[in-house]
Amino acid sequence: MRFEPGSQEVRAHRGARLYDIARAAGRPVASACEGTGVCGRCGLRVVAGAEALSREGALEARRKRANRVDPALRLACLVAVRGDVVITADYW
Repeated sequence: MRFEPGSQEVRAHRGARLYDIARAAGRPVASACEGTGVCGRCGLRVVAGAEALSREGALEARRKRANRVDPALRLACLVAVRGDVVITADYW
């Protein structure tokens, strides 16, 4: 997978959480709940490869609505990576 800006490419295990991959790559991921799926702050933008991520489930949809998260963002702590994807954040 690749993080933008900077074109940082990393390898990740299939099924790993986007939250864990980003943090291991040194990318800051906003979070008040330490990645437990409560706060909704870990929203990241998918630039390419959305089909390589797990589908948005009911929990993610509820958390995004409750926390007024942009519907286009994915909550990194609730997303599993299954292939090549390009991710960014407004604060990177």
